[in-house]
Amino acid sequence: MRPCVVMIFSLLVVFLEATTDNQLPAVGDGGGGDDNGVTTNKCLDKERDALLQFKANLHDPDGSLSTWRPEEDDCCAWEGVTCDDKTGYHVTQLNTNSAGLVGEISHSLVNLTYLNLLDLSSNSFHGNIPRSIGSLAELRYLDLSGNSFYGTIPPEIGNLTNLQELSLGSVGRCRVENLDWLSHLSHLEKLALDGISLAKENQWVDVVLSLRNLSSLSLDGCELSQVVYPYSSSFLNSSSSSISFLSLRNNNLNSSMYGWLSPLTSDKLRRLDLSSNMLDGIPKYLGNLSSLEALTLDYNSAVVRFPDFLKNLSSGCTSLTLQYLYAQTSQFTGSLPDCIQNFSSLSYLYLSNNHMNGTISEKLWELSSLEEIDLSQNHLSGAISENIAKSKASIINLSKNPLQGVPYTNHMSNLSYLDYISLSSCKLGPHFPKWIQKLEKLTGLDISNSRISDIVPPEFWDMQFSYLNLSSNNISGEIPYLSSSYGGSTMIDLSSNSFNGPIPHLPSSLELLNLSRNKFSGGISSLCQIVDGFLQFLDLSHNSLTGQIPDCLWHFKELKVLNLGHNSLFGKLPTSFKSLIKLEALYLYENDFSGEFPLSLKNCTSLTSLNLGANKFSGKVPVWIGENLSRLYVLVLRSNKFLGTIPLQVCQLPNLQILDFSRNNLHGSIPSCLNNLTRMAQKGFLPLPNVHPYSATQYFNNIYSIHPYRTYLEYVDHAMIEWQGSEREFTRNLGLLKSIDMSSNNLTGHIPYELANLHELLALNLSKNALIGEIPQQVGQMNNLLALDLSGNHLSGGIPTSMSQMTSLCYLDVSCNNLSGRIPSSTQFQSFQPSSYNGNAGLCGPPLSGKCPGDEELLVGKSDGDWEDMDEFWGWFYIGGGTGFVTGFWIVCGTLLFNRRVRHAFFQFFDNFKDWVYVKMVVFIAKLRRIVHK
Repeated sequence: MRPCVVMIFSLLVVFLEATTDNQLPAVGDGGGGDDNGVTTNKCLDKERDALLQFKANLHDPDGSLSTWRPEEDDCCAWEGVTCDDKTGYHVTQLNTNSAGLVGEISHSLVNLTYLNLLDLSSNSFHGNIPRSIGSLAELRYLDLSGNSFYGTIPPEIGNLTNLQELSLGSVGRCRVENLDWLSHLSHLEKLALDGISLAKENQWVDVVLSLRNLSSLSLDGCELSQVVYPYSSSFLNSSSSSISFLSLRNNNLNSSMYGWLSPLTSDKLRRLDLSSNMLDGIPKYLGNLSSLEALTLDYNSAVVRFPDFLKNLSSGCTSLTLQYLYAQTSQFTGSLPDCIQNFSSLSYLYLSNNHMNGTISEKLWELSSLEEIDLSQNHLSGAISENIAKSKASIINLSKNPLQGVPYTNHMSNLSYLDYISLSSCKLGPHFPKWIQKLEKLTGLDISNSRISDIVPPEFWDMQFSYLNLSSNNISGEIPYLSSSYGGSTMIDLSSNSFNGPIPHLPSSLELLNLSRNKFSGGISSLCQIVDGFLQFLDLSHNSLTGQIPDCLWHFKELKVLNLGHNSLFGKLPTSFKSLIKLEALYLYENDFSGEFPLSLKNCTSLTSLNLGANKFSGKVPVWIGENLSRLYVLVLRSNKFLGTIPLQVCQLPNLQILDFSRNNLHGSIPSCLNNLTRMAQKGFLPLPNVHPYSATQYFNNIYSIHPYRTYLEYVDHAMIEWQGSEREFTRNLGLLKSIDMSSNNLTGHIPYELANLHELLALNLSKNALIGEIPQQVGQMNNLLALDLSGNHLSGGIPTSMSQMTSLCYLDVSCNNLSGRIPSSTQFQSFQPSSYNGNAGLCGPPLSGKCPGDEELLVGKSDGDWEDMDEFWGWFYIGGGTGFVTGFWIVCGTLLFNRRVRHAFFQFFDNFKDWVYVKMVVFIAKLRRIVHK
């Protein structure tokens, strides 16, 4: 009996030990029990320390790893960390996708030996990809894409023989020296090497075909066109592909690649993306792919006739299976032919921004599966067929084509599936299209710039829109109200028409509202009806609106652009302005607003463009502008009643390109620290700051639609700027302008020579002040200056001779000062009108009629023959110089105003031209001396 008890007891001990080893973390490894001996589920100390060391190497500006704290024992509860109780609470997954992390990957990750998923994608990791990752033998999913790694992809990744998905795409400057390691990953199903150079990797196709389980392959931007021998011919004859998704975007491929593309495109291929290449056609074998559902050829740079393209693609089974055809912004020419009817399964046809011409085949509208059609921005012509009423599409975009209007027919009501239609820039007018009201499910409509000169039928306003664009027509009448669709966000653009009356009742769900350049009148209290918090863009400019801004802007926390300019609004800005924390552009130009500089704008730290010009604001310019509004590139306060000195804190705005303090009551000196406005001195290409792009997903009819249609919009900043003596509006080119205007104030003191450091400045206006002293010699260094106005001051001394080097100068005004001496000799200075120098009694020389002291002595004792020689010489000189200047200089100033590349090329030529002129001038001076000394 006792031996049996001993045996049973021994087996029980073994069982308990096995249970402890396999199911409960060991006490020494951080998984043990509490004081009462109860086991808790905590990660192992070794793995917890490995994660903390991984974090220690990183910068975490977004706080994504804030839960990773040493005092938190259970790392299984940390953000992005997953443990599995089946492995004894080992860490099995680490996912920091899009966490904003910066730094290098720590080698400590090798201690996470049970890791089967590692996703570090879309961060800012840099350095080399650690070779130690190859020791994580359990990995099945590895994603390092969207980072900034460099160097060679470590071949040790080939040790991860359990990998099913591998993504190293867009990893900066990485390359592959030998792809043999990839052939070891026999279980691989998805592979993405986007952005990794394979230029020296011969026979890479062979390696890919050896992966029998591979179903998804993405090699975007891998320099495949530079591979000399992408495959071995013997291997291709005996291999077939299992790939169903293949993307080869941005590889500069031409039709020579079709030889090695063939074995990668078997009948299993469902999606093929060849965008951003140089393909001059499609081979017929692609028309035989019996499973191909989606073909993408966006941004193809080679010219292809679309009828030939369709003919090759419909040579076999592909025409029966193809559902998605995307070929936007390519070089397709020709018409949309009748053979489109062969593609009976086609659901999505996107051919926008090509060069297609001719008519649209009526067969297009008979495709029963077609859901979305985009043929916008082509050269298609003719009338829009009444067969359009046969279409079952939910989205139709024919905008920006010279198409004629849709014939009115009772059958238009058959478009029962239509959610969105765009006929922008088509010829629909002059009458408002009545067939629109037949489309009961329509929630998106764009008929802008379509030559309509009519009133809107009253029943039209009963329709509910998510997107409505009637802009740039001549539509008149009052608007009773604006409806919104299904409670979702709404975008409405009625700008540049002749609508009148009060601002209509507004839906609470507005995301964009543009009523600018109409004849609306009355107050704007209706803005208080917009309460859902979606509003991003509001433009009511160029109307006849009156009253004050209502203090109800608390809900506008998403607002980016607010334009109330060119109205008759008055009063102080309400305190609710401080809620506009995302506001990027504020235009209040030409109203009657008053009071001191709005303190509520101190909270609007996202502002890039601030225009308060042509109002009645008063008081001092606050110092906090330079401290709180550091993103400003436009600051316009002109034509107000501001007083005091210019705060030095303005110099803390490094992005500032346009500074306009003109027509105020400012006094004191011009800050010498303005040379800290680095953007005005910075050379090279800079991203334009004056465009505010955004896109909104339109879920027409059904806000949970599987296939939403995205509307891409942009708002372009604009400003009224004094330019060469007159006021003009800058719009698209505003982001290229770099200008300082402090004219018409009471500024005193000298012109700071430090301004000459602003080498990229295009316009400087300091006129109508009380500045004294001489024009700084350093001004001649401002070689890019196009306009300079120093008139109406008390400047003395001469015009610096260095200014003759300012070859770009198109406009100069130094009149009404105390300048003296000879006007420097140069093509520019002699070409300006004499009025540019008037009011300076001491100035002399061309183009002024008065001679300089000493000129008479040169002319004493000359014979009549000498005078004839002189007259003949000066006559030819003026004819040649004047003609050359008129045909060259003024044209250049007009055409090269904002084209940096062409301007630089021109003035490089001009420098060479000056050398030639110099030689001619030496000859001229020699002849002049001979005449003088006769």
